[in-house]
Amino acid sequence: MKISKETKIGLTGVAALVLLFFGINFLKGVKLFSTQSTYYIKFANAKALSKNSTVYADGYNIGIVSNVLYDYSKPGQVLVEISVNKGLRIPKGSTAKLDEAVLGGCTLNLLLVNNLTEAYAPGDTIQGSDGSGLMSKAADMMPQVEQVVARVDTLIATLNLLVSNPNLPLIMQNAEQVTSNLNKSSEELNKLLSKDIPQMTTTFNKAGENVVTLTDNLNQLKLQATMDSVNAAISSIHEMMAQMQSPDGTLGKMMNDPALYNNLNHTVQSADSLVTDLKKNPKRYVHFSVFGKKQ
Repeated sequence: MKISKETKIGLTGVAALVLLFFGINFLKGVKLFSTQSTYYIKFANAKALSKNSTVYADGYNIGIVSNVLYDYSKPGQVLVEISVNKGLRIPKGSTAKLDEAVLGGCTLNLLLVNNLTEAYAPGDTIQGSDGSGLMSKAADMMPQVEQVVARVDTLIATLNLLVSNPNLPLIMQNAEQVTSNLNKSSEELNKLLSKDIPQMTTTFNKAGENVVTLTDNLNQLKLQATMDSVNAAISSIHEMMAQMQSPDGTLGKMMNDPALYNNLNHTVQSADSLVTDLKKNPKRYVHFSVFGKKQ
């Protein structure tokens, strides 16, 4: 039997379409030759979730979104049909969450709980929750970003005013001069530290050695013997003063006897009268003659 050229072309086209169909579904993650279980998830907002989107559970690909149904009789409710692997067990209490991607699109994630006694049966409806993806977090950050942008604008305006200030070159020139002076001061300080400080340190060390030597010499002196001599001299002075003040001693009698004081006073007065009379009448007491004749 001879196959015509047209038949060969038709069979080749059908085979290409079948391969294209299987290839596209393979790239989408659809397993055509495996049995799958169907579940339903309710959402208030589908967030641009598309058919044939991947379904994840703990980051692992477990199936695809087989259909997205909008209930026109009940606005605000979207029913998502998912097809997952036959062996997957979804514990009761698990939820589903939609996460928006930065570059668009949406991802469906199953949040499985640890429940070993009860599980959803194929065909049951799982409660969905509106997850806060990166876009919603970015929306929450927008007020803070706006504040930062406003501050940046203020900073840029301030910098522009500073740059356009005609005194800026003078300020920079003064800053250069101050820096130059600081460098010179640092050099002089380094010279001082390298030359004068060692000499001062040597002088202080010598002074410290002299103080130590003086202290050693003072320790070597017989200070106790000197103090004993001083105490003995003070005791002798005390005894002499006591004897002078005693009425029984000679000095005490001279100092305390009124008669002696009166006699001495009378003698001084007589001597004074004698000297006065001698000055007035010297001839009474001195006789002088050239020939030795006494009158």
